Amino acid sequence: MAAAAGPTVRRRQLGAELRRRREEAGLSHDEVADALTSMSQPKLSRIENGRGATKVDDVKKLLSLYKCEDSDLISTLVGMAKNGSQRGMWWQSYSAHINSTLGDLITLEATASSVRNYEGAFVPGLLQTPAYAREIIKKLNMRPDVNVEALVDVRMARQSALTRSEPLTLWAVIHEAAIRSGVGGPTVMAEQLSRLIDRAAQPNINVQVMPIGAPAHHGMGGAFTILGFPQRQDLDVVMVDGTLSNLWVEEAVDVDVFAAKFDAIRADALGLDDSLAIITDQRDKIT
Repeated sequence: MAAAAGPTVRRRQLGAELRRRREEAGLSHDEVADALTSMSQPKLSRIENGRGATKVDDVKKLLSLYKCEDSDLISTLVGMAKNGSQRGMWWQSYSAHINSTLGDLITLEATASSVRNYEGAFVPGLLQTPAYAREIIKKLNMRPDVNVEALVDVRMARQSALTRSEPLTLWAVIHEAAIRSGVGGPTVMAEQLSRLIDRAAQPNINVQVMPIGAPAHHGMGGAFTILGFPQRQDLDVVMVDGTLSNLWVEEAVDVDVFAAKFDAIRADALGLDDSLAIITDQRDKIT
């Protein structure tokens, strides 16, 4: 279950952008290899297909050859190359317990500026307590070799993104069924709902509840998470939850569909004050 050595989503995006720039410059793989002594055709192919980390120097040389003058784009792609080659991040000590999708999610959360999340069955991971997370992880991981405690530790460590010097902005819409569920029993749920109430008081966190009696809405398609980045909106990505694996949506036009979907979900959910009232009422009922 070991994670990939770096953020594969970002490597794919970097490679795709470099391929677009090469094609716009009208250059073939062979022509690039002839122009740059450090760039063979197989190496360029690996870079463009996101297979392995890309050196910052290679990115600069390629963009110079392609006559790219977009300083914002150059800075962004160089930054992606730097992040893509990072090693020794805190979660590496848990690499035996983290799959590639979770490794990508952790890495992207570390550099994202915002997360928009719809959850229909449980409280989002960034807002979970250890006891609640333990129950969810045990139920959702059917493999006997899963180290539940390691994954709980990882989930709690991820939450530091919400309290760092430039904190992640989180907008979560949670179905009311998750608020009224009995995960772990009354004590665990009461603690979890209290955590939601506390987190919702932070200026960078908004929590809405999708009521049980709501008409048909876009959240019925399942849970998803949109990660937004400050450099360029076309670098935003979406993670769509699946049973055996999660799907990354990376094309900007497809990410826009999910962004519109989330806006519609947010409009159909209860307002912030009414949502907080439901969470508080349910917490008080079980304590």
